[in-house]
Amino acid sequence: MGQAVAQTFLIAVIGGENAPAEAVRLAEEVGRELARRGAVVVCGGGSGVMAAACRGARQEGGHTIGILPGHGPQETPPNPWVEFPIYSGIGYARNSMVVLSGEAVIAIDGSYGTLSEIAYALIHNVPIVGLETWDFSYAGHEAGRIVRARDAQEAVELALRLAQERRAAQSKG
Repeated sequence: MGQAVAQTFLIAVIGGENAPAEAVRLAEEVGRELARRGAVVVCGGGSGVMAAACRGARQEGGHTIGILPGHGPQETPPNPWVEFPIYSGIGYARNSMVVLSGEAVIAIDGSYGTLSEIAYALIHNVPIVGLETWDFSYAGHEAGRIVRARDAQEAVELALRLAQERRAAQSKG
């Protein structure tokens, strides 16, 4: 009889490069909490929310993947806490790669790049948790598809639960 294998989830953390201090604090806390729970942080590899999530994860011994827009470190250097940089060479189109690499997404703060990542998550049915991020109100949009969290710990709990539910549903189908 084989040993039980612990489930590891890849969770995409998205947010602004020029994030305010509170968003940076939340992102670092999210990164730490994801690492404590054995999840891998996937992000765009840049500054702001991305750097803070990676820093928090690495401080707790967690792993980080940065999917960068350029062709190499000279063009788009990763933040210092990216453990595994992936150079896409496709600019902002890499936002789709970031989202699709996560089994769930946590959106913190953000500008238009984050908005595009939120849209990719909604288009591709990747579960998304919002923490102090974009809010939508228009006809035909299911606003509840972005699950709102009050704090970093709740955001991580929700993201991991949604990732687990998604994985279970995919294994049945």
